[in-house]
Amino acid sequence: MEFESFVLAASTDNLRRTDRARDYADAIEYRIDLAEEGLGPVERHTGLPVIVTNRLESEGGATPAGSERLSTLAAAAAEPAVAAVDVELATVREGGAEAVLETARNNDTAVIVSTHDFEGTPPRNRLRSLLAAASERGDVAKLATYADGPDAVLDLLAATRAATAAGHRVATVAMGEAGRHSRAVAPLYGSRIGYAPLVEAEATAPGQYDLETLRELIAALGGPDGPEPQR
Repeated sequence: MEFESFVLAASTDNLRRTDRARDYADAIEYRIDLAEEGLGPVERHTGLPVIVTNRLESEGGATPAGSERLSTLAAAAAEPAVAAVDVELATVREGGAEAVLETARNNDTAVIVSTHDFEGTPPRNRLRSLLAAASERGDVAKLATYADGPDAVLDLLAATRAATAAGHRVATVAMGEAGRHSRAVAPLYGSRIGYAPLVEAEATAPGQYDLETLRELIAALGGPDGPEPQR
């Protein structure tokens, strides 16, 4: 998966419950940090392409920092069903992700380098700097920030557009109620990945729509791929 066009990912901690995702999603984001079964279901998965996330506690996940977290992510990068792995920009900068990056390269697995800020949205120049830094090490630069109002959303969308115009593949979202609509409109500004739970009650980040609703909103707005999911 090269993310040359928009991908809608269904976020879940249970790969056994993804049949419904086929109707709306292009990929599955498997939140292994929230899952009980580890890599086992990935080894047996034959459905939609999988993005594996093993998110740090400090960035909204459930896994503490440590080598075991990264070794699990590296092992995931070698699985045939896995199209991409997500690793934090902070981890990459600390030098802890080299095994993940190398394994991904050796297996033609895409790397999403991500930053999550649940406290707020940095200034526009900082947003562009984060996206540029993540783009240097990953195939997709992901940036999710908490928006406390419309100005924060506008800053993130402007940074998305600027990064896209510079030739970077990015995935952006403004979290929280004020930024909820960004999940539907960000693809119009160049964001390559959207995330949604199968049902809203299973949301993994503030402000998420359920999968069916987000697909319909993107299609209604004339999103990059229209009403039909990629295959």
